[in-house]
Amino acid sequence: MAYNGLIEKYGSFLNLPKHTKTISLLEGNTPLIPAPNLAKYFGLKFELFIKYEGLNPTGSFKDRGMTAAVSEAAGRESHTVICASTGNTAASAAAYAARANIKSIVLIPQGKVATGKLAGAIAYGAQVVQIDGSFDDALTMVVDISNKHPICLVNSINPYRIEGQKTSAFEICDTLGNAPDVLCIPVGNAGNITSYWAGFQQYHQAKGTQLPVILGVQAEGAAPLVLGHPVEKPETIATAIRIGKPARGEQALEAADQSGGNITAVSDDEILHMQKQLAGLEGIWVEPASVAGLAGLYKQTKNGTFDPSGKTIVAVCTGHGMKDPDIITRGFGHPQVISPNIAALEKVIL
Repeated sequence: MAYNGLIEKYGSFLNLPKHTKTISLLEGNTPLIPAPNLAKYFGLKFELFIKYEGLNPTGSFKDRGMTAAVSEAAGRESHTVICASTGNTAASAAAYAARANIKSIVLIPQGKVATGKLAGAIAYGAQVVQIDGSFDDALTMVVDISNKHPICLVNSINPYRIEGQKTSAFEICDTLGNAPDVLCIPVGNAGNITSYWAGFQQYHQAKGTQLPVILGVQAEGAAPLVLGHPVEKPETIATAIRIGKPARGEQALEAADQSGGNITAVSDDEILHMQKQLAGLEGIWVEPASVAGLAGLYKQTKNGTFDPSGKTIVAVCTGHGMKDPDIITRGFGHPQVISPNIAALEKVIL
């Protein structure tokens, strides 16, 4: 049977209005990759899987929610969509708007968006506007203008984004035959953790699958849910979660609490260390924010606050490494140059 995208596959589980007109890039259906080498690196015996969302059409998990949000907008004949973004939402909104022949406008914090993400938004034809402020300032602006003018807001406060994004929880259950014991996930604006919990709850009610413990992880420089208050000037190498006032913060805290999990924070060094380990041990390259969940799991394992032994754990990796290649190349320098003969090659590799 041909795969025709998330809305067609999981439409009966999605609360979308009748006027929805499906706009799809065949998103979803991303692999759940076993990661035995990384699990061994943790030093304990458990089953670890990577839900590699970087293999969605625009390279991040945002495509799941965007197919739903833009499909709804297209169905009611909206002519323009708008979003605030640290990068991935911008690229995704622009791509799906292009597919629907709708104008897209994206607001980004000046100088705070990784090159690979900005390039995507430009390539898909978005009108890109930089603001001299934070993501949170940009979100306030797009909310205000969408309330004032007939422009469709497609950030994660749009309820249809949540409907689309919860499909990843369905896919995990369908692949494993059940929900995992633990789900580790990065937390930025908190729409994704909210979506996963909604999806697992829906499958639990419909199919009797178990409910996982959810471990949400923020970066220490942008950890309002850990600190208990907004962060006015969030800073972290993990640009995708550099958010100081998450729009769905309360729902994220509820998801962690209801599941018996928690939300914790990791340093930039811990994030970059885990990015290197995942790529070097498993051949999976993701952007820095994507490994926040894994870094949090590793931290809690090492400090004795969590024992993963015997459990099935899924770590959600939200975006491809090509989204933010600069973080890798900056630390590499320049490749060694040799003469074009085999003796020179033997000297440097043997």
